Amino acid sequence: MNPLIRVALDVPLPQLFDYRCADAAAVVGARVLVPFGRRRMIGVVVERPGKSDVTEDRLKAVQRVLDRKPLLDHDTLRLLRFAADYYAYPLGAVVMTALPAALRRVLKRDGMPGGWTLSPAGRSLTATLLPARARTQQLLLEKLQASTPLPHAEAAATPALRKALHAFRAAGWVVESELDPATAAETAMPKVDVGAAAPALNTEQAAAVGATVAAFGRFQPLLLRGLTGSGKTEVYLHAAAAALQQGLQVLVLVPEIALTPQFEMLVRARFPGVGLATLHSNLAEGERVQRWQDAREGRARIVLGTRLSVFVPLPQLGLIVVDEEHDSSFKQGEGFRYSARDLAVVRASQRGIPVLLGSATPSLESWRNATEGRYRLLELRQRIHAAPPYIDCIDLRQHKTEDGLSPPLLKALRDRLAAGEQSLVFINRRGYAPVLICDSCGWLSDCPRCSARLVLHQRERRLRCHHCGHERAVPTACPDCGDADLAPLGQGTQRVETALIQHFPKARILRIDRDSTHAKQAWSDMRDRIRKRDIDILVGTQILAKGHDFPHLNLVGILNADSMLYSCDFRAAERLYALLTQVAGRAGRGTTRGQVLVQTQFPDHPLYQAMQAQDFAAYAQAQLEERRSAGFPPYVHQALLRAEAPKLDTALDFLAAAARAAAPHADGITVYDPVPAGMMRRAGRERAQLLVQCASRARLREFLGHWRQALAARSSRARWSLDVDPLDF
Repeated sequence: MNPLIRVALDVPLPQLFDYRCADAAAVVGARVLVPFGRRRMIGVVVERPGKSDVTEDRLKAVQRVLDRKPLLDHDTLRLLRFAADYYAYPLGAVVMTALPAALRRVLKRDGMPGGWTLSPAGRSLTATLLPARARTQQLLLEKLQASTPLPHAEAAATPALRKALHAFRAAGWVVESELDPATAAETAMPKVDVGAAAPALNTEQAAAVGATVAAFGRFQPLLLRGLTGSGKTEVYLHAAAAALQQGLQVLVLVPEIALTPQFEMLVRARFPGVGLATLHSNLAEGERVQRWQDAREGRARIVLGTRLSVFVPLPQLGLIVVDEEHDSSFKQGEGFRYSARDLAVVRASQRGIPVLLGSATPSLESWRNATEGRYRLLELRQRIHAAPPYIDCIDLRQHKTEDGLSPPLLKALRDRLAAGEQSLVFINRRGYAPVLICDSCGWLSDCPRCSARLVLHQRERRLRCHHCGHERAVPTACPDCGDADLAPLGQGTQRVETALIQHFPKARILRIDRDSTHAKQAWSDMRDRIRKRDIDILVGTQILAKGHDFPHLNLVGILNADSMLYSCDFRAAERLYALLTQVAGRAGRGTTRGQVLVQTQFPDHPLYQAMQAQDFAAYAQAQLEERRSAGFPPYVHQALLRAEAPKLDTALDFLAAAARAAAPHADGITVYDPVPAGMMRRAGRERAQLLVQCASRARLREFLGHWRQALAARSSRARWSLDVDPLDF
């Protein structure tokens, strides 16, 4: 047996590390415990090389092999290698990102092979014999019954699990056990029952499902553009049912945690008895590990998750669905800045399976791919059992607002209240007001750590930064001139809620934003109240914009839409159109046709005109023509080098040196000058950036490979990162 293994470690170095390991169990994809400097680290075996560039006397030995079968299969490692190469990020850090946090952590017992298994007394144990409130003990029992043995790392993933394990040991229900490789076969794939009868599809839905099913077994990207309320979810569910009947697993990606409970309920109702694993960052560590293992071993036939779920190993993956594919939440914003949507397409290509991308307002990148034939375009042009809402603009040049609410909007709200219908007032700003101002001297509530304002939260009497979290009490007088007359400027959800209470004192009003939904189960309870018609008027942010079906909500009023028109970001118009379309789509999903009122100073703006016409194709084509003329994505490909330091000059000096280092490799590459970032200061650090772009994606990847090596070799007091295909500047 070749004694060498090559290990991926979670370190910021663009290299792998060779170790001596004669244990045949150290298969590619398994975890190992290795010495690294003065530390011990968990890594993943990615190769068994024939020889090493490290001399024999310098090679260190693996301390333990932690898995007797690979945690990451060949297909997953192949995807991770692509991601590391494409996004110019260290492979070790990318590989370790694909594992749940509990499986990356070095624990005391990681030096021991095997794990825990049920004793003869424990095998007679059932959940009904455990205390009803002992949820962690019940979870541990499920884990022990499902794994033989349960690895030490999983059994001690959280303090609660460790406490439960101690109780099991004291009761004599568990014993330590070595893992017998002969028993390490993959879990048998369960027989699938697709369960409940599904509603009939209309002609467009049936065609979309047929095209998806016809692509099983080969790579085919499909873009499903459907109006809000046109039944995209039913297309997903019918396609999933067909995949399950063929013994395939299905991966469904959603952009936000808030959308997973609703989709989970639909899947469980449609496919009772079919293994489902939901994965997102709100799960406890032990629960996340268990669900991840269920997916990896095939017990979970459907995996529903947010962006990190794109890396979950799935041995029989046959279909990938990306819901709201245009959503920027699919792009990771810190560290390893990958796009889950784009990697879903790559994964489907590598695996030879279809990927279904759904949206009412597809990204311009996907729309271009569809109109030019690289993706197959599927369209749902009609709402299910409902007509599209009326969309009108309220000209704020003719109507004065009070606390952000115009007379026509107030009248419309009053009419809906009288009719017993629900309404939504949408404003994408939480808090009471975006800033506090002194009219005497012009003082503004600036954040001392960011290039941003402190937002007034009136009820808590606090000023808070929504970027770095800094907060302070509301001052009793102006810090500069001492004037006690400080005034809120602008509107947020709290201020609009207060105004609506004053206008409609008998109405049942509910505010939904990050502040009001932070408690566990809060959002779930709010959804139930809305569906039971216990609420008359909703005030909310983009949490309410997508994926929710409230059949009695027939009026949507949109405030402060114009603010995004002033952005210098070339994607601002695309994002605003998508956001407003999603919000408008909440109206009129029942038997009454909905009404959408947009308050604006620019009712003749092409964006609002396109929205009223509800003609996405024409608007998208006009936007693409503008992008082509200006030389913006998707007609060029970009990467952004970001740098931050205590002083701006340090960051700019690093970027200037980086530009000089790029010159020898920059044939066909446009390298722009370093500039301060859009938000120059954040959390006390000064930020700057340098943009590079190229008409050829392959040429840009080649350049980034050379450039990153040059950057890694430089020492600097600035922290830096590369963002390939950046969405924010």
